[in-house]
Formats: sequence, C-alpha cells, structure tokens
Amino acid sequence: MDENLETLGTVQLRQTVVGPLATNVYLLTDPTTGRQVLIDPADEPEVVLALVASGSATLDTVVVTHRHRDHLEALAQVVAATGAQVVAGADDAEAITAATGVAVDRALHHGDQLAIGSVTADVLALRGHTPGLVAVAVPEEPGDATARTHLFVGDALFPGGLGRTTTSEQFNQLYDDLVERVFDVYPDETTVRPGHGLPTTVGAERPSLRWWGQRRW
Repeated sequence: MDENLETLGTVQLRQTVVGPLATNVYLLTDPTTGRQVLIDPADEPEVVLALVASGSATLDTVVVTHRHRDHLEALAQVVAATGAQVVAGADDAEAITAATGVAVDRALHHGDQLAIGSVTADVLALRGHTPGLVAVAVPEEPGDATARTHLFVGDALFPGGLGRTTTSEQFNQLYDDLVERVFDVYPDETTVRPGHGLPTTVGAERPSLRWWGQRRW
C-alpha cells in the first residue's frame, strides 16, 4: 500500500517536502492514461525523481508555480532525467530560465488549461508574490461543475494569510486576484494546497478576508 497516495477523484496525488525551506512538491498522476504532472521541483533532485518514479507513469509536464529559487532548484536535473516539458507563468518565465538554464516550453496565462492525462486543469494567475505566479485548479470529476476542486497555489495563499509581498501595489494585486479568482469562484469545500506547510480550504480562510485586507498581509 502506498501511504503517500491520496486520490482526488480521477487523479492520484503524491507529495514530498524538500529543501531548507520545506517546500512542497506535488505529483499528479492519471492512472487511466499513465501520464503525470509535477508541480514545483523545489530541491533535492534525487528525492523529486524518486517521487516521479513512485507514480509509475510518464512525466509529461513540470509546472513551476513561480520564479523563487526554493521552488525550482531541482528543475534542471528533473528535466534532464525525464524530458518533460516545462510550463510557468508568462511573467516569470524569463527569470526561471535565467536562474536554471532551462527553457520554459509554454508560458501560461490566466484562463489557460493544462492536461493531466485525461483531466483538464484550469490555470489561475495570482499575481503579487511574483509577477507571474500561477496556480493549478484540478477537478475531482472532469466536466462536473459541482465536483470538488483542488487548488495548487504556490506561495499565493497559506492557512492564515496571503503570500509575502513587499509593496502596497503587490499586496493589492495579490489580494484582488485571490478574491476575484479564488474566493468569488470556488466553494468552501475547495482544497488549497500551498507551496509550504499544510493544506487548508477556501471555507476555512474565507472569514479572514476582511482582516487580511486591514492588516495588509
């Protein structure tokens, strides 16, 4: 039995934590097609590649949620070992390539879609922590608008608050994007899986929105 396996409807989720900042690395596998997507090859490439191998499927795509180094230190090694395509937010793509030497094959924008085998995930741009941060929204049941969704949000949202911003403009951008693209769209049972730490839900965080706006973080 795989103790690291969680079933999200059609998709299987495996996760590990790597690096000095304890960054979450997520592997999404569609067992019906044998295809999978890795989110944030953060560090410790041997650990990340072991996670990929545990899915017993072909790695199609590596998603880098944003440009910060603690989310991409193992990118070059993972791509060299698997040949997977790299996707990232359009406004972070150049910085990711400069930091890793790995070209971004596809620049993502808000409203784009990403295939995880037979499952189609939505791309959300949640700008502010970095200019090009993207989240991935994975539905449990493809085509069912009432099915639970799992949001892989990088460092845009955590239990108890927004991701770090350094200017008022960045805070306003991230806050507005989260309200308009997450809290106004997804129901309370939606799972939020951040780049560090434990998951939460939209419903658990929704009551704090006004307080976050007042405290400015």
